[in-house]
Amino acid sequence: MRLITKAATGVCLAMVLGIGGWAAYAQSPSKPEITRKEILNTALDGLKGYDGVMYITDIPPGMAAPRHLHPGYEFNYILKGSVSYQPDGKKGFTLNVGQGTYNPANQIHKVWNPSKTEPAQLVAVLIKETGKPLAVPAP
Repeated sequence: MRLITKAATGVCLAMVLGIGGWAAYAQSPSKPEITRKEILNTALDGLKGYDGVMYITDIPPGMAAPRHLHPGYEFNYILKGSVSYQPDGKKGFTLNVGQGTYNPANQIHKVWNPSKTEPAQLVAVLIKETGKPLAVPAP
């Protein structure tokens, strides 16, 4: 009888640990990713066929966006951390809090957070043709 009780206790313990492990796995945060939150999108009076879009981009530590372009004129201002830019055919550079940059329309570039520990955040203003997306993967 003791052997059966010990076996049953072992099975129950294994089930509890297994369920607890699964619950911890199911509740673990997903892989961090770069996010873009649009905060304003409006037609521009006086620039028929163009919209002004303002958005916040959050870049987790060490994350990089693949090469892409914006079908419009982009202005960036660093709110938090550091952001590195590598425009195709040009020298790369890193911006820190309080610095800004201009990215010409359709300039293919790569962007990343050079810090392995600190998140980065920027606000961007994009002046683009109405109906065009915010970003397009590089060809």
